[in-house]
Amino acid sequence: MSKNTDIRVTGVALYFIPIGTRVPLKFGTETLESVTIARAKLTVESEGGKTATGWGETPLNVQWVWPSKMSFTERHEILKTLTVRIAKAWTDMIHVGDVFELSHLFQKNLLNQTLDKLNADDRAGQEPVPWLAALVCCSLFDIALHDAFGKIADKPIYECYTEDYLNRDLSFYLEHDDDPKYFEDKFPADFLEFPRPDTLPAWHLVGGLDPIAESELTGDEPNDDYPVLLEDWIATDGLDCLKIKLRGNDRDWDCQRVVDVGHIALKHNVHYLTTDFNCTVHAPEYVNAILDDLAKIEPEVYALIRYVEQPFPYDLEAHAIDVHSVSERKPLYMDESAHDWEVVRAGRALGWTGVALKTCKTQTGALLSLCWAKAHGMELMVQDLTNPMLAQIPHVLLAAHADTIQGVETNGMQFYPNASAPEAKVHPGIYSRRNGVVDLGTIEGPGFGYRYDEIQRELPGAALEIGKT
Repeated sequence: MSKNTDIRVTGVALYFIPIGTRVPLKFGTETLESVTIARAKLTVESEGGKTATGWGETPLNVQWVWPSKMSFTERHEILKTLTVRIAKAWTDMIHVGDVFELSHLFQKNLLNQTLDKLNADDRAGQEPVPWLAALVCCSLFDIALHDAFGKIADKPIYECYTEDYLNRDLSFYLEHDDDPKYFEDKFPADFLEFPRPDTLPAWHLVGGLDPIAESELTGDEPNDDYPVLLEDWIATDGLDCLKIKLRGNDRDWDCQRVVDVGHIALKHNVHYLTTDFNCTVHAPEYVNAILDDLAKIEPEVYALIRYVEQPFPYDLEAHAIDVHSVSERKPLYMDESAHDWEVVRAGRALGWTGVALKTCKTQTGALLSLCWAKAHGMELMVQDLTNPMLAQIPHVLLAAHADTIQGVETNGMQFYPNASAPEAKVHPGIYSRRNGVVDLGTIEGPGFGYRYDEIQRELPGAALEIGKT
């Protein structure tokens, strides 16, 4: 049954904001030194006659969404083109419905059509743009839709994921492996944490290029108010959780890197580690050998490892690897692979035991994956895409409501801390880590609680503006 809060999209504006990193960040075989932040403004009108504007934002992280031998510049421009086309497609959305109905319909139809047209027509015979890239380019509009929906309801968006505001229960979107009726009369809010915690443990990212000992310093490090060495980050931010980026193609280096970081963790009473191979491993034996070596020669370090993140290629259909041998050693989390709940289902059958959620794969998709994973006993984390500015707010809110195993990964303050200065004046607690946590206490109000009108950021000219914005 339709409701007065059902919405239609009436306008869209798109902005590209380039920023550079303070220090480089290595992703698998590539290095990130700059990124374009894509910001969307979506205007909606409700069946009850109200109008609202929502905002969403995502880094177009080329290296993460599209690993390739193609040049960064070429992939970057293609992603910007795709984002513009997705913006136009949102204005073709003539349907009226709640936020899940519209987003689900868009992703199944218009997003697929937009990507297919780009790959089939403009890029015929060339390397296709991956679906993960399409999701990231779509996510800023999806986030903006959720923000606008909350403003129509005049409530924080997580309070809108109930039967009072949604027309369909989860059985319309999800299937349970064991009980066909499990999702009937259930809504996303039934799987979320209320009230949300206002502080979350913060995970620090130890990049592959990050110096962790004075002997690794080159003299080219930034001379500013922020730490460089890992021990200084731990002391300054009170860190208790470290995520270690690994190569995935150099067993000795990977093992030694975990040992070195682990020794620093033990020295400073850090309790949690995780390892991230960024999809570069092609056989479970590689990960198993490293874990077995650590268990044998460094049992204290091995004990700190809470889970292993996405060692294997993210195209699960093309790389349907049985990973039970890894998850028998440590919990194994899908990240890049977890495009949606159906891929999570396929991953669980192969032996994956947890899901790393990301808002950059759409808020809608993250929530549906969360519900499916919780219903099947899988563990959850919320992982970063080095989110700055507005992108940080939906990111930490998802973690706060998801009831993750241990807080949230957040590393924008490591790699471009000054990029978020206007937002940090309104929300200081989520753009810095103190005593090992981020503080969400300033996030309040309808939608995502950005308090957008208080943030004094000057935007560049719109890359695209259509309809009533």
